[in-house]
Amino acid sequence: MIAYSILMFVIAAFFLIVGIAIYKGNTKLIHDYHQTHIKESERQEYGRAFAKGMFTICATLIISGIIALFGEEGTIIAASLIVLFAGLIVSFVILAKVQKKYNGGF
Repeated sequence: MIAYSILMFVIAAFFLIVGIAIYKGNTKLIHDYHQTHIKESERQEYGRAFAKGMFTICATLIISGIIALFGEEGTIIAASLIVLFAGLIVSFVILAKVQKKYNGGF
């Protein structure tokens, strides 16, 4: 499970870097299609709200990776995957709410 944990940490670092860039206002990292109805005055606020979803993905990956470090028993693997999928669902709900609020939907 060390390989899984390392993979989760590397991917989490990527999401953290991209999330920080978006939070600071670089909304060009978000696909143009997802920004078609966003007013220029709301772009900074949209970036910060979107970045919260990215940070939630990052935290999910880190927590799942940490849990996986406790061993290779079935219950630990299951707990790691449950945290991963539950966290991703929560993250996508956050991103969907942001898209609906600022862009009017997907």
